[in-house]
Amino acid sequence: MFKIYDISMTIHEGMQVYKNKEEKKPKIINRQNFSNAKAYETDLKMDAHTGTHLDAPLHMLDGGDTIETIPLESLVGTARVLDFTGVEESIGKADLEPYGIQPGEWLLFKTRNSFSEEFDYKFVFLNEEGAQYLKERGIKGVGTDGLGIERDQPTYGTHKTLMNAGILIVEGLRLKDVNAGTYFMVIAPLKLTGIEAAPARAFLLGQ
Repeated sequence: MFKIYDISMTIHEGMQVYKNKEEKKPKIINRQNFSNAKAYETDLKMDAHTGTHLDAPLHMLDGGDTIETIPLESLVGTARVLDFTGVEESIGKADLEPYGIQPGEWLLFKTRNSFSEEFDYKFVFLNEEGAQYLKERGIKGVGTDGLGIERDQPTYGTHKTLMNAGILIVEGLRLKDVNAGTYFMVIAPLKLTGIEAAPARAFLLGQ
């Protein structure tokens, strides 16, 4: 019997958003309820990068592919959770090398980011050197529990290195209750088109 691990962020008005920007906070408005209508209905307004989400190349590459070009087949399959909870600043080549990373793998990074629901301006990220190493290893995709795969890199080297190599990026995972190991992964982004990202429900199946 498999256990389901929900590794998605819960979307609500008070959730953490990137850099606590007011314009990125979701708005959930009750449009009608049983005091004024026969059905309960809600309006939802949110950024495409809200909570757990999948980036498409257009996010960082001029003329890059949009979200609907990413096939579901690339978002379902075996993934490895790597424990980087001891990393304080960023994940680089030296942190990744001991894991024997193989071509075609999906990797999910568990860091201290998963243990807080407040935005941390110093969240743990994948640095450009680490991204270059993953490119050389030929992985399929990488997921992080930060709301960004990188920070404080003016040229967005991590995003661009990964995206130019066709490596998929999922941000905003919640891995606090998931041990390091191998799981069956499902990332299910909203079926949007023509834009650079989509919120997603993400979960793992494991023992």
